Formats: sequence, structure tokens, C-alpha cells
Amino acid sequence: MVDPGIALLVFGLVATGSGVLFWPRAGLVARLLQLIRLSERVLLKDAIKHLHSCERAGRPATFEELAGRLNVSRARAAALLSRLTEMGFAQSGATGPALTDVGRQSALRLVRTHRMWERYLADRTSVPPGEWHDEAERVEHDLSEEQVDALDQRLGFPRWDPHGDPIPTPAGDLPPDRGVNLTAVETGRAVEVVHLEDEPRELYDALVADGFVLGGRLDVVGRTDGAVQVRAGGRTWDVDPIAAGNVTVRRLPAAEHGDAPRRTLAETQPGETVHVENISRACQGAQRRRLLDLGVVPGTSIRRELTSAGGDPVAYRIRGALIALRSTQAGWIHVTARQATIGNADTPVGPAAQADGGTV
Repeated sequence: MVDPGIALLVFGLVATGSGVLFWPRAGLVARLLQLIRLSERVLLKDAIKHLHSCERAGRPATFEELAGRLNVSRARAAALLSRLTEMGFAQSGATGPALTDVGRQSALRLVRTHRMWERYLADRTSVPPGEWHDEAERVEHDLSEEQVDALDQRLGFPRWDPHGDPIPTPAGDLPPDRGVNLTAVETGRAVEVVHLEDEPRELYDALVADGFVLGGRLDVVGRTDGAVQVRAGGRTWDVDPIAAGNVTVRRLPAAEHGDAPRRTLAETQPGETVHVENISRACQGAQRRRLLDLGVVPGTSIRRELTSAGGDPVAYRIRGALIALRSTQAGWIHVTARQATIGNADTPVGPAAQADGGTV
């Protein structure tokens, strides 16, 4: 008979060993995969992407910046650029290394794959926003053009990734840039977020945690010590200049306000019937698809029926079925007071039922 103490010791050793091997990002397996990824082929493609990024931003590329971006030495960065020049993808320009036409097309294919995969992750999976970029970095070198084209068709030919960056077409065409930096918006103007820079990740995560979301609306209400003061969702907060520099917005017409009051399904009373206005853009991926599959679209009638003993979840009558929703899920659903309908009360009517839109 095995001694329980020995069995427990063996289990602890196995668990510890598994953690050392398979711990996400820091385990030996994760580190080995990272080393494999840093092959010359991948580094060359990442260098092409970096040169394209500098070109789009209108700034010269430097050895130092490339080395930092790829996390390699300056000498390795110089060797990579020399290799790209030999292959016909890069050339020496007046202000530094630059892409050739062939290199530019290669960069656009990589950018198309990366942003299309991010779109897929946002729309079809439960991967959190902070993981989209890293996941796309891992697959962008492996998907073929045919696979990307098939994914494009499956997603409905999207023009923008979930951060608001344009997705190149198969021919390499890009939609024009849109919007202005949040720091450039005058006080008293309402804006809509059209782009959130996803690098560095820490800053992007902070913006998302602060309530910024693509398509979200807010009011610029003031400036304090260089920070931009904004208001949305009934609260006012300061956005420091560095964070605000990573937010691109479009100005809304002067008569509109970004902080228009919004009532959610979570705020309804027992027995109350309301109509869906839209689903917040903060709800994405699998969560959004589930609500849409349940029939939560603009105009749908929903009645609050039963509340659990703990107050969460709550059962709602949606299209004849009793559906339990958590408070977080109900908080994503913007509603209006029940209006007169024709026929079935659960059938959406009017222009509001024509699209699945929404704002924060």
C-alpha cells in the first residue's frame, strides 16, 4: 500500500514540474516557443511590417527603433535590413531604410492577415481584447492568402479591425485614415471613438478598463494640467496626454451629446416590459453572438419575469422563451419604454429593427 505522505509529495512534485514547464508566457515550453518564433524568417517579416508602419506614420525608420521593436541587437537589426535589401524588399532612402514596391505589397499581406485574425477573434471567440494582438502576431506568419481570403468572406468582408485599423483588401488597397486625435478636440464637443492604438498592450488595457471602446461616444468637457477631461456613462474622468494620444475620434454634429442617458435591461423592474434599443459595443465576440441568437435585436420586446434568490441572474421573457441573464449581460442591453407594436409584441418593428448598432 502506498504511503499517503509519499503520494502527496509525488503529486506536489509533478504539479510543480508541470507549472515550470507549461506556465503561460513564463514556462519553459512558452519560452521555447518564443525562441522558435524568433527565426530569421519571422524576424524578416516583422521588420517589413515595422518599415511599413513607419511609412504609414510618415516618420523615418531607424536601426535603433527596429532593434527595439524586434527585441534584437542593433547589429542584428542592421543584418536583417541588409538581408531585406538583398531580397529586393527594402532599399536605402534619403532618411533611412524604406520599402520597395515588392516589400510594400508583402507588408500589406502581413497587415491584412494580422488585422483579419484580430477581427475574427473579436467577432467569433471569447478571447479578451488584450489578447487579440498577441494572438494575431502568432498566426500571421502561418496563414496562406487563400485562408485569409476565405476568412474575409466568412466574416462578411470587414473593412476595419476591432481596434479601428483599416484592413487591406486582397489587392492591397487601404481605406483612408479617419478621425483626429482626442488631444486635438476642443472642449464642449461630443465625439465617437474610431480607433484605439493597441500597442503598448499595458496602455491599451488601461484604456479598455477605463471604458473606452470602439464606437463609444463621449463628451470632451475640459482640460486639467494637460489632461483631457471627458464624460460618458454618467461619470467624468481625466485622460492623461499619453493615453489620449492613443485614442482617435470623430467629431459628432454640434447638436449631439456623447453622454446621452442610457437605460439598460438590468435597471428594469419586475413585470416591466421594454424594447431593445441596441447592444453596447462593449459586448463583443461570443457574448454578443449569444444575445443575438436569443433574438436580442433592436425592437425586440423583453419582459422581466423572475429574480433569483441572490438577485442574479434574472429571468426575462424574450420571444416567448424564459432566458436567464446575469446582471453584466443585462447591463449591455440598452432599452426604451415599451411602445405600441403591430401584431406579435415580440416582433421588432420600425427602423430601429433594421440594424444591430450601439454605443457605449
